[in-house]
Amino acid sequence: MTSGTGRAAGHRAYADYTGGVYGSLLAASVIVGAGTLGSFPRLEMVLLLLLTGGVFWIAHVHAQLFGTRLAQRTPDRHVVLRACREEWTIVKAAVPPAAAVAVSPVLGLGVQATQWFALSVAVAGQVGWSAAAARRAGAGRRLMALSAAVNLVLGLVILSCKLWLKH
Repeated sequence: MTSGTGRAAGHRAYADYTGGVYGSLLAASVIVGAGTLGSFPRLEMVLLLLLTGGVFWIAHVHAQLFGTRLAQRTPDRHVVLRACREEWTIVKAAVPPAAAVAVSPVLGLGVQATQWFALSVAVAGQVGWSAAAARRAGAGRRLMALSAAVNLVLGLVILSCKLWLKH
């Protein structure tokens, strides 16, 4: 693909941030789920977030390679690497909440406050990834705002689940 249109389409595929939206929602869900089971040591929560992101990344790469592409042709090295790169935002989305957990002792946060902090970072990431995805897709400001608002509502649903599960 050497045409300008082909390069632009390839760039859009590479810059697809929808995995980040999914990964942030996944991280928020992990934080809520882990938080309802009791107090986790911080290192365990950091590892849980990163490993869950990694497992879901592998699952998405697998689904992409063997769900649609295998029916068309056997994936070669370039196709596999492209699928890994396209889905990498799922893992990248787990890093900020994991970092929030890791730095929480420096901020003087207890376990409960750490969970809320990490959850807030995950929801903020989800909103940010959705706005970035809409922008990369060429959406106007209204559609970007709508995408961010929908993802904020989804994040608030996760926050509500944490509150509901604690009572």
